[in-house]
Parts: sequence; C-alpha cells; structure tokens
Amino acid sequence: MLKVNQYFDGKVASIGLQTSTLPATVGVMLPGEYEFGTSQNEVMTVVSGAIDTLLPGATEWQSFAQGQSFAIAAEQKFQVRITTDTAYFCTYE
Repeated sequence: MLKVNQYFDGKVASIGLQTSTLPATVGVMLPGEYEFGTSQNEVMTVVSGAIDTLLPGATEWQSFAQGQSFAIAAEQKFQVRITTDTAYFCTYE
C-alpha cells in the first residue's frame, strides 16, 4: 500500500513504498529551504532538478544534480536548499 505524506505547507510531498529490497520514498520538493531529520540510514538520489544540502557535521553546502546520491546516518538532521522543482528517490535501512 502506498503512503502519501506532505510537509512544509505542501511544498514537499512523498509517496512511500516497499521495493524488493528496502523501504523507499519517491517525492518532489518545490523551491525553498527545509530541514529534515532521519530515523534510519537514508540514501537520497536526485531524479530531476538539484539538491543543495548541508550534511550533518559539514560546514559547507554540497550540490547534488540529477543521478547523484548522498547518504545520511540515522538520528541526524540535515538542511536542503531547492532552487528548482526537484524529484528524488530515497531508500531506508
């Protein structure tokens, strides 16, 4: 069964699913700045658009474009800046 979530006044939306190996979400983010927290290890892949992120413990923002991925450990917070409509795919361990 799919689980649909919306955050930040509808500017971020995700649909949860179970892949053949891991739980995952596919979603979209509209332009803005957001802070997320993790409860599990996550790997986020940019499907379309771009994500600028300030990863836990980092002092400089990193940019990830279509096809690129980044990982965030469980129980962490991270910030993202979105400048164009962006789609992502995220897996959880």
